[in-house]
Amino acid sequence: MSNSVQSYPCAERLPLVEQVHGHPVADPYRWLEDATSAQTRRWQASQDEFWLHHAATLSGRFRFRTRVKSLSNVGTLSTPTWRGSRCFTTRRDPGQQHPILYVDEAVLVDPMQLDPSGLTTLDSWQPSPDGALVAFQVSRGGDEQSVLQVLEVATGRLVDGPIDGCRYSPIAWLPDGKSFYYVRFRQVRRHTLGEPDATVLADEASYGLEISNDGRWLTISAVRGTANDLWLADLSTDEPPTAIQRDVDALTVMSVGPDGRLYVVTTKDAPTGRICIGDPANPLVWHEFISPDAPLTGLAILDDVMLVSTTSEIAVHDRATGNRIGDVDLPGVGSIGSLTARPGGGHQAWFSYTDSITPSAVYCYDDTIGRTTLWSQAPGAKAEAESHRLTCTAPDGTELELQAIMKPGHHGPRPTILYGYGGFGQSLSPTYSAFTLAWVEAGGVFVTANVRGDGAAHRAGILDRKQKVFDDFIAAAEHLIAEGWTTAEQLALCGESNGGLLVAAALTQRPELFAAAVCSAPLTDMVRYELSGLGERWVPEFGSAKDPQQFENLLSYSPYHRVTEGVKYPAVLFTLFGNDTRVDPLHARKLAASLQHATASQRPVLLRFDPDSGHATASAGKGISLAADMLAFVAEQTGLDS
Repeated sequence: MSNSVQSYPCAERLPLVEQVHGHPVADPYRWLEDATSAQTRRWQASQDEFWLHHAATLSGRFRFRTRVKSLSNVGTLSTPTWRGSRCFTTRRDPGQQHPILYVDEAVLVDPMQLDPSGLTTLDSWQPSPDGALVAFQVSRGGDEQSVLQVLEVATGRLVDGPIDGCRYSPIAWLPDGKSFYYVRFRQVRRHTLGEPDATVLADEASYGLEISNDGRWLTISAVRGTANDLWLADLSTDEPPTAIQRDVDALTVMSVGPDGRLYVVTTKDAPTGRICIGDPANPLVWHEFISPDAPLTGLAILDDVMLVSTTSEIAVHDRATGNRIGDVDLPGVGSIGSLTARPGGGHQAWFSYTDSITPSAVYCYDDTIGRTTLWSQAPGAKAEAESHRLTCTAPDGTELELQAIMKPGHHGPRPTILYGYGGFGQSLSPTYSAFTLAWVEAGGVFVTANVRGDGAAHRAGILDRKQKVFDDFIAAAEHLIAEGWTTAEQLALCGESNGGLLVAAALTQRPELFAAAVCSAPLTDMVRYELSGLGERWVPEFGSAKDPQQFENLLSYSPYHRVTEGVKYPAVLFTLFGNDTRVDPLHARKLAASLQHATASQRPVLLRFDPDSGHATASAGKGISLAADMLAFVAEQTGLDS
């Protein structure tokens, strides 16, 4: 179908062409990088008006909002964290805007009490070893610039902080309950309540911290893209941390377990990950203990056994030999979330479970009886939908897996959303989604594509292999059309962040395959992505434009630079967020302006801008509104309303 669209807001095209490594690179919308300029503000205001005018015509907008709200009304919950005799959990009940931190079912931190506007989120938290204190982090407006404070559990009194610059910092409490290690401004520091910090490491990396139960051993991992470093500190001495490995091209973390052994989880020589063990007194030597067949996601050490989770199963292993001796019973074929146990071990472990039609629930496994029981469940019934596993073949012969969700009994070509991510080793496993189910209930098909760049196939889709990710996604679209699941007039793409890059690349490389695309917080200018947001940290994933060879690769697929005037592009809805500190909204602005200028199609190119949200968590209400607008837009463009 096509829509009659009005003239787009005026956007000046600069005659800016730069020579980069001998290549002419045009950048006509460079001025849109400056969000504070009067010119950009006027353009954005006009785009806001243009979107609101179009949104008012979307016939399914109210219907989708009502249904997404209903399907979202199941709430959320976390696995428990035990400290001393206290049990800490987070839970968002139906109707609440944000998850609340509870201790033994009593409210401890409620973001809505901190900020009734709903703009403040609880980013992370960690109780002290005895459960007397909690270090928690909050940010406002989605900027993820976390501020850390320390709360006394018994009284609710703030006893330390605020400390800024903590952005999802890990917290490793010492046994005294008065000191902890944390990360501030990408530096590892030791903090004692009420006293100045001492800097431990200052390598400007993304850190993970673990401390042994007895407080003797501190392990530090520093991640830089696909490579990382490891340090181990013996806190019983005054010696600085010992470097265990530097610049190893694998993801590795280590910790000292309750049994005193050194546990190392690494992808070195093992794409799906493996568990090694050693002696912290001789930390340079360890040997393989367990090597799962699927990507490793969690480890829980109990008194007699170890539990090892992948995305879809939990195996029981003998503590002494590492041999697999059984499996934890699961409620279905779905996704395993967080796996936790008491710090000292014990005989119980908790894990979360969800699948495409089942809201998240927490289960408890008891090793003494070998049984799994329901521990806590979000309210809400299963939705009516069925799942199909599909396979297709990429141009180079690689087999790809797809998951299609649809209403029972629906066959023949249907309006379809194809979703993907394609980077940073993220695994796309079945999860409950009000967005997905609202689309399926309305009669659409929702397909998730597992492409290179995801999970164990991460390294096959990075750097000069990034085009293979886009080839996979396009192959999935072609397969759905060839096999009669949908047609080009009924097919829409959807992705966010790195998935937004995936969508932008696909729609600029093969625009004739798609009717519509939703591109949320995307990377689009790959020549200049390093210069904003967290782009500099992603060089190991994409490469650097400073390197002539890597620059050529980036330019070859950069969506902003692939736009060609006179091409009939699909309808595109960009969603961007004013407080996004990961992917700067400039990427969406520049590609939107370029497509609006170039497209010969009557299908609209629109921007939905939220000035008070960021890249990650927002209130439930904001999420519902965004999902409804996206679905209504896609429904209109794929004929689901007709």
